[in-house]
Amino acid sequence: MTDPHKASERLTVLNDKLIVALDVSSVDAAKEIVGRLSGVVDTFKIGLQLFSAAGGDLVSELVDGGSKIFLDLKFHDIPNTVSKAGIEAARLGVWMFNVHASGGGEMMSRTVDEVGEFCFKSNLAIPRIIGVTVLTSTSAETLQEIGIDRKIDDQVVRLAQLTAASGLHGVVASPNEIKEIRNAVNDPGFLIVTPGIRSKYATNDDQKRVMTPGAAIAKGSNYIIVGRPIINAPDPHFAAVQILEEINSSRQ
Repeated sequence: MTDPHKASERLTVLNDKLIVALDVSSVDAAKEIVGRLSGVVDTFKIGLQLFSAAGGDLVSELVDGGSKIFLDLKFHDIPNTVSKAGIEAARLGVWMFNVHASGGGEMMSRTVDEVGEFCFKSNLAIPRIIGVTVLTSTSAETLQEIGIDRKIDDQVVRLAQLTAASGLHGVVASPNEIKEIRNAVNDPGFLIVTPGIRSKYATNDDQKRVMTPGAAIAKGSNYIIVGRPIINAPDPHFAAVQILEEINSSRQ
């Protein structure tokens, strides 16, 4: 069996590819996970559950402690509201945040412009701003329920192109759409952040469009998001190392 501590020494160079989702309900639980993954993972996603429980104080504390935070609140509102929310995310020092691409081009472009202007005046690093295309829990039936008759792949590509045209840094998308996005958006710097990642040792839970870590990176994902297979594991450190080894194997 792989010794997780020895393996982590070999794999820390790859930790920038892995974002661990802190899908927990308390500050203490989040801090425990961050502590147990020290030296292996330094990038964490804070979503609606934890942010609702802990607020911006936890984000600031983790940022001050050296972690990179992806604030996954999926802003979707009128352009003024989303741009102002983006400024507050930047003020917290987050490394990345997202908006729903279905909010439209004006919402996205205005957010990029106003966040960039705020960061320039405040001497802050500009967060990576990415657009959510179609959630990985969404099926073709779900799209039909909300009045979208396109296939999932077609809807993802359309929203990815709109995101790029609006000046965002990239998208959140299922691993199954990586190739189509790369073909549709002719920009090698355009980021693809991929949830729906499940180690070959894990179950799919409620995700419908999933892929293993190595396969997602090999297809062109820049970052992969993993939650329950790590945070619910008996040894989160070892589970993270296993995933990093899967990423590593895809590069050989």
